[in-house]
Amino acid sequence: MAESKGALIAKTVQKHAGRAKEKLRQNFGKVDRTADDIFDEHLQNFTRQQNAAEKFKKEFNNYIRCVRAVQTASKTLMESLNEIYESQWNGHDLLYDQTRNLETLWSEFTLKLADQVLIPLNTYQSQFPEMKKKIDKRGRKLVDYDGQRHNFQSLQCNPKKRDELKVTRGKDLLDEAKRTYEQLNSELHDELPALYDSRVLFLVTNLQTLFTAEQVFHTESSKVFAELEAIVDKLANDSQRGSYTMKRITDSPSPKSPNANSALIINTQPPSQNNILSEVEYENGTNLFLGATTDNLPPGVLYRVKATYKYNREDVDELSFDVGEIIRVVEYDDPEEQQEEGWLMGIKEGTTEKGMFPANFTKPL
Repeated sequence: MAESKGALIAKTVQKHAGRAKEKLRQNFGKVDRTADDIFDEHLQNFTRQQNAAEKFKKEFNNYIRCVRAVQTASKTLMESLNEIYESQWNGHDLLYDQTRNLETLWSEFTLKLADQVLIPLNTYQSQFPEMKKKIDKRGRKLVDYDGQRHNFQSLQCNPKKRDELKVTRGKDLLDEAKRTYEQLNSELHDELPALYDSRVLFLVTNLQTLFTAEQVFHTESSKVFAELEAIVDKLANDSQRGSYTMKRITDSPSPKSPNANSALIINTQPPSQNNILSEVEYENGTNLFLGATTDNLPPGVLYRVKATYKYNREDVDELSFDVGEIIRVVEYDDPEEQQEEGWLMGIKEGTTEKGMFPANFTKPL
């Protein structure tokens, strides 16, 4: 048993040494090599196809990792949204249902990418290592064939020293090496073109599955986001009507206090346009916004304020403005005109737009 194993090792070493010697002689041009231009073309196509498949698989694996990361981020974002969206707000239950629908869409999408795109891609890509092994084996058998061919030629070249037994043995080895090589070569001449042609059908099927999954996911998820947008739009409308405004008013001070007509309000949403509370104090019939700076103002301007909430006018004599706009507070055109408590007269800075507006939609500058 030990001798058989040792003999096998020795034979393997001898075979490797013979191949290395034959390649060296071919590289130095001392002997010719068997050429097969058609196989070389098949081999080039195979190499391009293998490289393309490996790159595509690498990029798709990276893509699906990113998709799963976005899926996780979407889930945690929606969980946070459900936590901060208060139970008494409009559409609370609908929002929860839609976020669950979105989570389901993400799960179905990633599962489809894994099962219907990634697995077939892995199957397609797994053909190349096995085919590469067969190509490498064909290369070794070709070197063996060329080596036996050159050895047989050397045995025949000197008739005077010709050893018929060696010639016969050399012919048998040559025939065996030729059969082995030609069998592998013939198989690869059939298999390589077939594998190369399969790339079109694979890509069509794989990409159609990928693009369909993308289309379905984005179409259905866009419907969910449309529903979510409608929910928060309704919340915004309810907020404008003051449905969620919370107020805390201090105890009424004595009439002589400078804060006699002031009120402290705490808003979690913009103030209601139908329930404006006073944030002005009255001194000698002139409205002064608490804390406003009155230095270096243009003539006729009492002070300036900045909008902290958006306001849409409800009457023609009112002033509309967006958050962040600056308004110059002025006196009423008619000094005897009755001023509504909590309302100011102003001109939007940089424009000629003039009208009344609720004081507690702004803050002093």
